[in-house]
Amino acid sequence: MIILAIETSCDDTCVAILRAEKQKFKVLNNIVSSQVKLHAKYGGVYPTLAKREHQKNLPIVLRKTLKAAKASEIDLIAVTVGHGLEPCLWVGVNFANDLAKKLKVPITPVNHVEAHILANFIGRDRTLIKLPAIALVVSGGHTGLILMEDIGKYKLIGETRDDAAGECFDKIARILGLGYPGGPKIAAKAAEYRISNVEYRINLPRPMINQKNYDFSFSGLKTAVLYDFKKRSPKVRKSKEYVRKMCFEAQQAIIDVLIKKTIKAAKDYKVKSVMLGGGVAANQELRKQLEAIIKKEIPNVKYLIPNLKYCTDNAVMVGVTAYFHWLKRKQGQQEVSVNANLKI
Repeated sequence: MIILAIETSCDDTCVAILRAEKQKFKVLNNIVSSQVKLHAKYGGVYPTLAKREHQKNLPIVLRKTLKAAKASEIDLIAVTVGHGLEPCLWVGVNFANDLAKKLKVPITPVNHVEAHILANFIGRDRTLIKLPAIALVVSGGHTGLILMEDIGKYKLIGETRDDAAGECFDKIARILGLGYPGGPKIAAKAAEYRISNVEYRINLPRPMINQKNYDFSFSGLKTAVLYDFKKRSPKVRKSKEYVRKMCFEAQQAIIDVLIKKTIKAAKDYKVKSVMLGGGVAANQELRKQLEAIIKKEIPNVKYLIPNLKYCTDNAVMVGVTAYFHWLKRKQGQQEVSVNANLKI
């Protein structure tokens, strides 16, 4: 079957066309129109601006995407209905509903967090993915641990009590004057850090790392960075050595918490796989360090990470998720609605 998928939950306008057959996927076209430069001056996503850009870009992105397939060949439309920014979600949902009516094809609503989990199925044989699994979904809007017993059968066992990890990266980058988006900028500066003769003692907390639950909290880490920054002289604040060191320490603090909680959950629930998903899943240190700990502490557990281009928001993961739901019901809906606070 041919699936047209639409994703507008935040600031990326995404449309993809994929062919799904026997739980395998071929991506025919995948286009992402980013708004990062527009929102950079605000230090984060400005919802009203994002909505306007989606309205402007969605028809253009659709036309470009449809070069890979004729509209008459589309069997199913998939669209993200939540979690996300409500004004942005409505642009995609209204567009998808209208398109479904014009093409006379069913439409399937998709949970954004589930789509990030199922991004791990893109390019993999479904039969080789062993369940149950623990999925760590970590991005600017989400940080959570999900027990996945089967596709469509999930249990949220841990989530952030305040800032998501990606949000923490953004706030720390703002403190250091690095701009938006924070995650990639902090990762780049951290990679440049080398121990030198000029050392700054920086001690950052690992919030909730030793608690018995699976929840996260990153607001205190951001505050600790702010306090350290404020106590430094203007000369130190602006020095390359200090910025690189702080980026290294902050990134490692976040990674330490994410890994400790994930490994604990994997052991406690005796899972067969650990999956990573979301925009922060593109962080190379997180990917590398999590793999090393899994090999050391739970070597029989399979480690799954998405291709880098499917970590950040994209419509391919939305189409994959819709396909698996269609397999169970063999039908879609005539119209869908938004649930901005949708839980998995």
